[in-house]
Parts: sequence; structure tokens; C-alpha cells
Amino acid sequence: MESAPPWFTGQLLLALPGIGDPRFEHSVIAMISHDEEGAMGIGIADPIGGMTVGAVLDQLEIAHDADPLDQPVFLGGPVEPSRGFVLHSRDWGGEGAVQVGDRFMVSSSHDILRAIGEGRGPSRWLVALGYAGWSPGQLEEEMVRHGWHLTPGSDHLLFETPPAERWQAAFAEAGVDARLLTTEGGEA
Repeated sequence: MESAPPWFTGQLLLALPGIGDPRFEHSVIAMISHDEEGAMGIGIADPIGGMTVGAVLDQLEIAHDADPLDQPVFLGGPVEPSRGFVLHSRDWGGEGAVQVGDRFMVSSSHDILRAIGEGRGPSRWLVALGYAGWSPGQLEEEMVRHGWHLTPGSDHLLFETPPAERWQAAFAEAGVDARLLTTEGGEA
């Protein structure tokens, strides 16, 4: 009996040491979609230096209060780095909001940015520019080559764990001590 392939939508991809692409070292990627047509995810562990959500709203001329918009903007991935995404809790649904599995939502319209600026947006959110994308079968091939570790992750990890701690904390949630990971193979 053939089984359906495992789809990773709504889970987290954690880069393994030695992934072979410096753009993804210590990456934590929230998987937005994954099916036979490919995969898309948004990085949530690499803040863009000096860029805040408040500064982005200023640039887009979206009114906002100062607090709490000093949150960082994340490098979501190398594809379309000028395209913005808001990964957020499921307690807000506006124009273009898409539920990702039963975990979280993603939005890319200015509607959510206006809601956040006015203090009527989702209770938990993060903003990222760009995304990571894989063609059909590419992510599965990278998994076979031990480039990534898949884990469900928690809402706490997504929205509350400090960015610099997300990679190690995500492994810890999965029962793995990231300090013990190596690129070297062993012998039995």
C-alpha cells in the first residue's frame, strides 16, 4: 500500500549544521505551504539589522502609535526580499489573511499593517521580508541530504522566544540539544 507523502505546512524547518548554504545557517523557517507543486516558508530567526516594524509603517505612510512597533523585521528568505509578510495568531482575519494548517495565519496586505498600527490587529505577530521557496521535490531532496530538521514548534517559540534563541530553543522543544549537533559523521 502506498502512503501519501508527508507535507510540512504549518511546521518548522530547522537548518542543520553544515546545510551548505550560508544564507540558511541557524534558520528557523515557518512552513506556509508544501505540496506536490513545491514549498514556501518564512524565516523567523534572523532580524534585519536596524529595521523595525515602526520604520516600515513610516515608510509606507501608515499611521501608528510608537509602542510596540519597535519589534524587528525578519529576513523571511532570499526570494522576493522586498515582499512583506505578517505571520500572526488566528485571532485576526482581514483582507488576504490565509490560515496555515491549524497553527497560525499569514497576511501580506497593507490591511493587517494598518490594523497593527491602530492597535486592532492580531494579538501575536511578526513581520518578515522575503521568503524561502523550493521547487517540486527540492525540499524533500534537501531533507534526505540532512539539510533540515522538521518539528511542530510551539506558538511560544514562534511569537515569544527571542530571535537569537529560536534555533536552539526549537531543537530543545524537539528533544535535541543543538550544542551536540555536528557536521561530522560517526562510526559504529
